[in-house]
Amino acid sequence: MQTVFMHRTFFIAVIALISAAHSAQAATLNGAELSWPWGTPFAGLLLTIATGPLLFSKIWHAHYGKIVALWSALALAPIALFYGSASAGAVLIHALLGEYLGFIILLTALYVVGGGILVVGRVRGTPANNAYMLAFGATLASFVGTTGASMILIRPVLRANEARRYKVHVVVFFIILVANVGGALTPMGDPPLFVGFLRGVDFSWPLMNLWMQTLIVGSSLLALFFGIDLLLFRREQAAAPSDVPNRIKVRGLINVGLMALITATVALSAVWKPGVSVSIAGTHVELQDAARNVLLIAIALLSLWLTPDEHRAANGFTWEPIREVAKLFAGIFVAIAPVLAMLQAGRNGPFVFLLAVTMVEDGVPHEAAYFWLTGILSAFLDNAPTYLVFFELAGGDAAQLMGPLAGTLAAISMGAVFMGALTYIGNAPNLMVYAIAQESGIKMPSFFGYLLYASVVLIPLFLLLTLLPIAPLLKLG
Repeated sequence: MQTVFMHRTFFIAVIALISAAHSAQAATLNGAELSWPWGTPFAGLLLTIATGPLLFSKIWHAHYGKIVALWSALALAPIALFYGSASAGAVLIHALLGEYLGFIILLTALYVVGGGILVVGRVRGTPANNAYMLAFGATLASFVGTTGASMILIRPVLRANEARRYKVHVVVFFIILVANVGGALTPMGDPPLFVGFLRGVDFSWPLMNLWMQTLIVGSSLLALFFGIDLLLFRREQAAAPSDVPNRIKVRGLINVGLMALITATVALSAVWKPGVSVSIAGTHVELQDAARNVLLIAIALLSLWLTPDEHRAANGFTWEPIREVAKLFAGIFVAIAPVLAMLQAGRNGPFVFLLAVTMVEDGVPHEAAYFWLTGILSAFLDNAPTYLVFFELAGGDAAQLMGPLAGTLAAISMGAVFMGALTYIGNAPNLMVYAIAQESGIKMPSFFGYLLYASVVLIPLFLLLTLLPIAPLLKLG
């Protein structure tokens, strides 16, 4: 009864805020009038997300929805108190309708369609085969998302290596390459890039501007993995049995076509600009965005209808992962609103010290600082909201960031996508792959053990990106 009462109370409060927003002209938050305590709910929410699954996992998994709702309410309450309920309602509507809705619908569509693609059969877990599967998964990630690619391939990779003595490194490199680095080339690939797409970054911009960096990092990681795997493979007394046929079949092929349809839908929504919109409490909903969301929902429903249930069962498909992501990001998009307002205030806002760190003389962005700050925070918080914070810090103007400030946008994008691989909590698929590997009997490193492992592998590559003399190509000079 208490749980029902809490949910009902929160629901009534949300309805009241929305009603107030419709009944009065909502004022825009002025970031110059705010101070750093306004960002406390957002910081508290991210800290809870980062530590909850590790420090108080039972409480977290049982009540994470209520915890997120509480932090969101704490972010909205001061807005209602100082600016009125109309402003708080307008902030809530903009966060959920203008920012969150398209984001979570795409993730859900990718999750549902990806979960219907079943890879069956088995190959030998040789260094060459492992490298091939990781390369394929990293390439696939930019088209079906890091979550989709991880779901499709992690179990086949584990089956291929179940006879191997040393296999922890295979899972670690899988997390780095498939669950993170491989998603750098399209807005479909990783949540931060889709956030940028929703903010006006062209669909093709990541591919046109990040392909060389991704190729350098990805090929270097694959070469390093192959060397490590070859060394360990030769040390094993009992290598993978030679009588295992290298045979793989893909079932649920209808979902491959549906995945292509998702990509086409997102790309076309960026091209088709009918100029028709409706304003809801100051939030403009464009026709192309609404049409994209409806089509993505239809594609997901079509996948559920056309895919045999046994395919999803064999993939271990459940609704809980996407349900958790949906609740967490709803809270993130609401709680981050005051932080974004303060960042948009620029030199007049409380985050002026970040401008000092990320700017050199004459207001020119310090791209290496953007890369490292975005990356380090992405590793320990979550890469999508971190991307959004630094996107706004850099001005929040997609046209400028794709033009004269393209190096800054490249630095932010690479930091968010690449360095999300440094910890289990840097990107949503990381923990999912970790949990599946643990269930399969692989003793994965602890949180700090994985951090050390990934840092030894990745930090030298990130330093290389920062220091290479081909800085104009890498856009990090």
